[in-house]
Amino acid sequence: MSRFVDRGAVFASWVGLGMAVTVVVSFVLVIPIEFLVGPCALLGGMLIGYYANTRSERFGGPWRRVIANALLAGLVTGLTYAVLLLGVKAIFFNADNGYPDFNRVDASGKVIPPVCATGAACTYARYLAIGRGPAFEAAGISDVDEFTRFYWSEQVNTSVLMVTLSVVGSLAGGAMFGAANRRKPGTVER
Repeated sequence: MSRFVDRGAVFASWVGLGMAVTVVVSFVLVIPIEFLVGPCALLGGMLIGYYANTRSERFGGPWRRVIANALLAGLVTGLTYAVLLLGVKAIFFNADNGYPDFNRVDASGKVIPPVCATGAACTYARYLAIGRGPAFEAAGISDVDEFTRFYWSEQVNTSVLMVTLSVVGSLAGGAMFGAANRRKPGTVER
């Protein structure tokens, strides 16, 4: 037991890290349904905040320690979500070669238009091809550099949201644990 958090909360932080890795890999890499990452961050945070105190056996424990345990586990979980999301986005953004819509070649090796430069230019071209051009123009985005700044601003905001959702969820989970477990196991209420 440390001065601020219990060993069980440190263990729960590792569990939260694994949970975040599983969610991001599942919903961003394997089956790209990214909108599920946010709810998973909130609900996973609730579970990890509760689990941190269960693992620490904080039954009837002081609220200060219950909240600190939940906060540590939620923060580690949320930061893992953020780092993984940014990492995956960086890989796909910088390695986008446009295939199969751009940069194709025929059987003789001749380039078939349209073409784009690997990285930000191809990502921007993909967004334009699916009809996002008017929305970009309305937002003042008219070239690859402006698109890149906008894209990474959105990704950072999303990552901050994942940290926030995980921490808020973990604090709620810790509060639920604290409210539901005010008595130590084995004590009899009279």
